[in-house]
Amino acid sequence: MRVRVSAMSGAGPGPLTGGMTENRSDNTTATGWVLGAATVAMGLIAGAFYVFACAVMPGLARSDDRVFVEVMRNINDVIQNPVFFLSFMGAPALTAVSAWQARGRPYRGWVWAALTAYALAFLVTVAFNIPLNDELARTADVGVARERFEGAWVGWNVVRAVLSTVAVGCLGRGLVLYGACRHRSAQVSPSRLAS
Repeated sequence: MRVRVSAMSGAGPGPLTGGMTENRSDNTTATGWVLGAATVAMGLIAGAFYVFACAVMPGLARSDDRVFVEVMRNINDVIQNPVFFLSFMGAPALTAVSAWQARGRPYRGWVWAALTAYALAFLVTVAFNIPLNDELARTADVGVARERFEGAWVGWNVVRAVLSTVAVGCLGRGLVLYGACRHRSAQVSPSRLAS
């Protein structure tokens, strides 16, 4: 790696540098916090989809039609709350901000891959899972409602669980590479070069 040193590298904040040295580390810290928050939010959403795929839906599959439909309708009602929406909408928002902050950095591809994977998971939710939820709420006959709902919803949930898990993995890799970049830049900081 070739390090470029300018005449002002060792200079403290002043009229010519405008405090750029301090702001750079503050921005790097903020970048790490945003990337970390995106990873946590994405993990929460991937975990929610995973739990539905591994436990909730297989458990409900053992129920009769009336219980299945009633429980799914109740879940669809209660999941629409601020805590869930904070992570459901926060995951793509934080990942998008992180992707913007990562421009020009070696880990940017991982963050963009995460954003793409979750955008697809979000699209699956909006295009398939939510309409199926709405149809389940409207259909009076519980046998018909379950027949139209269960197989399709479970399949699309697995797709979004896989996509959001891929997004978590990509963000995790991006976070590791961010840490490595930060560690390298701390070893070759302008203050060390000036001495």
